[in-house]
Amino acid sequence: MSLVSNLFLLFVAAIVFVYYIVPHRFQWIVLLVFSYIYYIAGGPRYVVFILFSTLVTWLMALLIEKTEEKGDHKSAKRLLILGLVLNFGMLGIVKYTNFAVENINALFHLNLRGMALLLPLGISFYTFQSSGYLLDVYWKRCKAEKQPFKYALFVSFFPQILQGPIGRYSRLADQLYAEHSFKGENITRGFERILWGFSKKMILADWAAVFADAIFDDPAQYNGVALLGVLFYTIQLYADFSGGMDVVIGISQMFGIQLDENFKRPFFAVSITDFWHRWHITLGTWMKDYVFYPVTLSGWMGKFGKWGKKTFGKKIGRTLPICLANLIVFFVVGVWHGAAWKYIVYGMYNGIIIAFSGLMAENYRSWKKKLHISGKETWYYVFTVIRTFILVVISMYFDRADSVGQAFHMMKQSVTHFSPSQLLLIPAGRQGTAFTPYALWIIAVGCVILFIIGVLQERGMKIRESLGKLPLPVTAAIYFCVLVSIGLFGSTAVARGFIYAQF
Repeated sequence: MSLVSNLFLLFVAAIVFVYYIVPHRFQWIVLLVFSYIYYIAGGPRYVVFILFSTLVTWLMALLIEKTEEKGDHKSAKRLLILGLVLNFGMLGIVKYTNFAVENINALFHLNLRGMALLLPLGISFYTFQSSGYLLDVYWKRCKAEKQPFKYALFVSFFPQILQGPIGRYSRLADQLYAEHSFKGENITRGFERILWGFSKKMILADWAAVFADAIFDDPAQYNGVALLGVLFYTIQLYADFSGGMDVVIGISQMFGIQLDENFKRPFFAVSITDFWHRWHITLGTWMKDYVFYPVTLSGWMGKFGKWGKKTFGKKIGRTLPICLANLIVFFVVGVWHGAAWKYIVYGMYNGIIIAFSGLMAENYRSWKKKLHISGKETWYYVFTVIRTFILVVISMYFDRADSVGQAFHMMKQSVTHFSPSQLLLIPAGRQGTAFTPYALWIIAVGCVILFIIGVLQERGMKIRESLGKLPLPVTAAIYFCVLVSIGLFGSTAVARGFIYAQF
């Protein structure tokens, strides 16, 4: 059941209706039942995977808590490792077996067969979310949930099951189980967010996808617009993923549930580190809390740091463990994105830049001091934003291309060939190439609108709050215009689901 289908909208409306007419103490049960109905609608056979992840982490968390109460920390640690191995092992088998088989075949000239299995819906998201819960119980950040059905709701909550955000039990559980009274403001604000998300997805992302797909699917024919192809993909990915987050957060708000924000104007970032603090925020914080900190505080990393200090001096020695931890984090980020070398290269590209920036931090400060750059100059801020944007766009070649080889080929074409008129040869929607110039104008105007909104938000303007203070007829007129614009300017090409629903 796609998030952009009419059936899904009717499904949401039905849940909201039932949610508020049942006795409040049964509301969490309504969410659980409809969450599983939604998941079963995507493929009944895949329910076994989410049930396995739920049962393993729920049971292991209870055992860890009981073991810790007895003072047996070693046994609790073994239970934690077992739970993580089982949970991530399921993800690894389903998502990465064929990738491993392909590489073994290539390396040893074998002909092993892979698994004929489609990826279960949202498996990466609920695996990370449930594993985070297990670690939080082990670290005593939260109490283990004793009611299995309540915990099942935390893992399966339907708005976030397909593309996040990756929730934390300490922030989400109480909201899911709480009794919520009907509030018109929640419905209005939720609808507003959903509408904004659909407009980004169906107008900007889907039109940008028309051009990105054409160029990357046939780089030989469109060799003069390879650079524009990766720019279109960058637009598509941001509008699609952030639009999906708007829809998910808006739906949750209708139930009085506030999910974590996942985007904060990433293309205003001044560095790659800053970019990852603004892009897919919940994945970044998950990696920081459950990978980066444990790695940097581990015994072997301490030994590595001591070796680095002896070998390279105190300054570099202090930085090396952080750099290595960042490389490990972004290797995991790459693997999380998909079972292909291009994703590993994508992750390591970001990790290497961040690690190198850490090593060069002292030099950067020295150079800025010599050049009399305080870092507060407007021109310097613009420079850092543009520099970061260029670095991000380069990473997108690996994210979108079919292979690492194609990514480098597209990069080469971007600097050796440039013929923007080839864009006009790409059919746009049902009207074909006749509509192509209009589609390009729609994308351009959409980007300008997003940019203006982003600038206002960066300057501290709270646009949604400002809209809420307007007279109701004015607000209704704005909503109506946005709704009509989706119908008038939305993509007329093939209907597309959200990109991250595949993860």
